[in-house]
Amino acid sequence: MFLIVGLGNPGEKYLNNRHNVGFQCVAEFARRHGLSFDGKRADARIAEGNIHGQRVALARPQTFMNDSGKSVVGLVNWYKIDPASELLIIYDDLDLPFGTLKLRNQGSSGGQRGMNSIIQLLGTQKFARLRFGIGRPPEGWEVINFVLGNWNATEREVLPNLYDRAVEACELSIRDGITKAMNAVNGEAPKQKKEPKNQATQDKEPANEQPR
Repeated sequence: MFLIVGLGNPGEKYLNNRHNVGFQCVAEFARRHGLSFDGKRADARIAEGNIHGQRVALARPQTFMNDSGKSVVGLVNWYKIDPASELLIIYDDLDLPFGTLKLRNQGSSGGQRGMNSIIQLLGTQKFARLRFGIGRPPEGWEVINFVLGNWNATEREVLPNLYDRAVEACELSIRDGITKAMNAVNGEAPKQKKEPKNQATQDKEPANEQPR
């Protein structure tokens, strides 16, 4: 079994947030392969299928971001998998420019709270992760408003291509293994149009809660 977990927050209000890009990527993977999130296990919505001759489970934890580790540990134990070779986490990364994808086979959380929880509860950093760059907030924005804000119009134009690249990264990881997939996936972000000054605040909504 190969387990792919997309991180995010459950609920309609978070659906199109930048912080939910992990959910968005596994949803696109499921759509492409005709899978449905009709299972529930370890506080996660689950879709299962056979991809490239490999049994694969997709998961969207329903624990809220900060407690993602509870769900991931439960899933690792349920499927009896080795995190070092059979687990891939997809999450948003503020430290990468928007549109940059980085596949790694281990490493720190980089301060991402869902990853903090997973590393702490798994007791290891040795598992693969696909970092999806969302970039830093525009000047004057709080980080909380940025990550819990929806994609702006400029970002939405290129998201379909980025989702495709993320799905392809997952497919390569399943078929060829993480190391070979890293060589194919890691590279610079695609060129992006310069965003109009008033666009940066167009989709801003005040957030009255901590990013989770």
